[in-house]
Amino acid sequence: MLIQSAGMKETLQYDQTSCRLQVEGLPDVSRGLVGGSIGIITGWRLQWLGRPDVEGQREHLQALLEVVLPYARYRISAVPRSFGEPASPVQLHPAEGNKHRLLLRSSQADTPELEQLIDDAELADLVQVLDRLRSDPRLQIQAQIPASEPLGVRELIDRIPVRQRLAAPLGGLTALVLAAGLGSLWPAPRPLNLSPEAPAGQNREAPNTAAPGSGSAMPIKGEPLSVPKNSPSP
Repeated sequence: MLIQSAGMKETLQYDQTSCRLQVEGLPDVSRGLVGGSIGIITGWRLQWLGRPDVEGQREHLQALLEVVLPYARYRISAVPRSFGEPASPVQLHPAEGNKHRLLLRSSQADTPELEQLIDDAELADLVQVLDRLRSDPRLQIQAQIPASEPLGVRELIDRIPVRQRLAAPLGGLTALVLAAGLGSLWPAPRPLNLSPEAPAGQNREAPNTAAPGSGSAMPIKGEPLSVPKNSPSP
């Protein structure tokens, strides 16, 4: 970072391999700022190797910060998406072949929009200079600079391919259907008979239930029925 002073005018300069960002402004004396800091931005310039320079006012620099930094964060997280409203000064869209389409619109009606197709290296350099500008304590502007925030749960889920997301549920459902089918083919167990059975070839005898001393007994199976001899006549 290079700081140049010309009277009260200050210039902050940030250099990378393919680009250079210069921010010019004045210290805001109403807020008690002294030389070496910028509280009021009067202009800025972005220089790219082999490309036309880009200049603008504070609102254009603010729009560049709000578009480029979130775009790069989503791109690194493998969630490519466009940033910038259709009528905003800056728009950034993914392009084919790992390219990025940067649209810059002037606030003057007679100036056509500028389209730049940049690669990953140029995008990385642009992110570096903007991030250094955002974290520079000498830049004391009263503007809401976007903070880096993690991606939401839904955005992280969306970056997983649909086939990979459906593989686990479909695999579990298939295993459940196979287990139910195999269970239906398994033979049912036979009921266990707990009653005793007599051995084959052996007859079961009936128990004698006559009362003791009654003088009569039930005949036993296999013996003839007989009348006792010398019984007194009535």
